[in-house]
Amino acid sequence: MDATPGDDGHRDGARYDERGAPVGRRILLGMLGLGAAGMAVAPWAQRGLENTLGAVSGKDPTGVTGLLPNGGGFRYYSVTSSVPHKDATSYRLTVGGLVDRPADYRLAELRALPQVRLVRDVQCVTGWRVPGTPFEGVRLSTLLDAAGVSPRARAVRFTCFDGAYSESLTLDQARRPDVLVALRMRDEPLGHAHGGPVRLYVAPMYFYKSAKWLSGITVTDEVRPGYWEDRGYDVDAWVGRSNGRDDDPTA
Repeated sequence: MDATPGDDGHRDGARYDERGAPVGRRILLGMLGLGAAGMAVAPWAQRGLENTLGAVSGKDPTGVTGLLPNGGGFRYYSVTSSVPHKDATSYRLTVGGLVDRPADYRLAELRALPQVRLVRDVQCVTGWRVPGTPFEGVRLSTLLDAAGVSPRARAVRFTCFDGAYSESLTLDQARRPDVLVALRMRDEPLGHAHGGPVRLYVAPMYFYKSAKWLSGITVTDEVRPGYWEDRGYDVDAWVGRSNGRDDDPTA
């Protein structure tokens, strides 16, 4: 694959030529090499570098520090120039489409539902990996059952409050017990840089399927390619046993 999504496929400002190939591929590969080197340095040195760059920018690490490992091995990327912050007052998650009972959840309402904790490795399609990462949240199947999915439904589409990113799963994939609407990561509330306050977490797939800044769940009659699938990535993104994750159960 030529394109290289980051953290979960949300990447900042890459330009594409008329053939769809990313411009500056060598630069991106160099960035990945820098990230790998950063993983090897002492944690205090890495934190010091990130803090210095963050102090220069005067804001969260969304610029230069987005090229470096941060947050314990994760990288911050976005496909938009900025993403609004949402909190318990302003956040809403809508569930609609081919359902009997459309819903609009506040953050407190999601937190009040039964929570599930998963500890899995996070695998990015670019090659970096963060082992043993806890995520907590509501099973997506719980929200689908509450909405009453139509017999005509075949898939679920996800949209995000960055205004650009999207993803899809088949209905069977969406109902897996290891697919969460995640509210916590590493035993803390999900921060903005990691897609908070709510993100999708699709444990058995590459991380670009786990859409950050989740705002909409729409049940559809077919799978609709997401942001990266429109740019050539696989719609089904199973990691496979070689990375300690599930194989495609339909294979």
